[in-house]
Amino acid sequence: MLRERVSEDIYIFTSEIYAQVTAGAVVSPDGAVLIDTLAFPAETREIKDFLESRLGARVRYIINTHYHADHTNGNCFFPRAEVVGHALCREKMDTVGRRGLARAREQSPELAAVEIVLPETLLTKGQIVFHMGRKTLQLFHAPGHSPDSLCVLLKEDRILFAGDMMMPLPYIVDGDLEDMIHSLQAIPAMGLENVVQGHGEVVLRGEIDEAVRSNVRYLEAARKKVEHVVKKKKPRDAVREINIESCGKSRIPLNGLVAQLHTANLLALYDRLADSR
Repeated sequence: MLRERVSEDIYIFTSEIYAQVTAGAVVSPDGAVLIDTLAFPAETREIKDFLESRLGARVRYIINTHYHADHTNGNCFFPRAEVVGHALCREKMDTVGRRGLARAREQSPELAAVEIVLPETLLTKGQIVFHMGRKTLQLFHAPGHSPDSLCVLLKEDRILFAGDMMMPLPYIVDGDLEDMIHSLQAIPAMGLENVVQGHGEVVLRGEIDEAVRSNVRYLEAARKKVEHVVKKKKPRDAVREINIESCGKSRIPLNGLVAQLHTANLLALYDRLADSR
């Protein structure tokens, strides 16, 4: 696990095991807020040891940006923490999440230590605002990657923990393209210093607007190209011929994983567009 200190009391943790997934921590004299966890127990335990043993900051809250296992598997390692998420996050974890964990345990025995721990404090509409020490955390719904996705804005620091709403390549298989574009386009007006992506590197102030534009352009290009395939009544697998570069993105980020995400996006778009005709 990689650890980065982005301010005096804000840390980012990046997995070296799975897809450069990220988690974050806000540390104060009153304790710590953990924003997401990592996919595998060993790395989440590293976070726990760093925060609680080295810094002496008990994790009081965990905020789940969405229900996907790579962000929520570690909830169970903080039994005294209050878990916060969207109401749909709780619903999805309790159904899709439980089934997914059962399957994942068959492939990864280390996940036997993981238990599903559901959010207790739920965002249903509007925002949740709470304080930890001198920090103000503003939680708001930002669907697109998934229906339950939320972001966490650290108001004093102007840092946005965007979850998977912001990634090197937008991923909408479990979400909605229009929702994603809408959520992305809200970012530039926030006046941010940093955006912490759900996977990959932190996006710095001077890079944010272009990162948003790049992701929106990708989504619009992918939709247009898949629409053409559907209109021509070509088979579903024809979308595999649409390479990522033709949609304006590189296949290099996340150690090449984005190429797989791109193909999954195309197939999902084909299914939705074909069903709507």
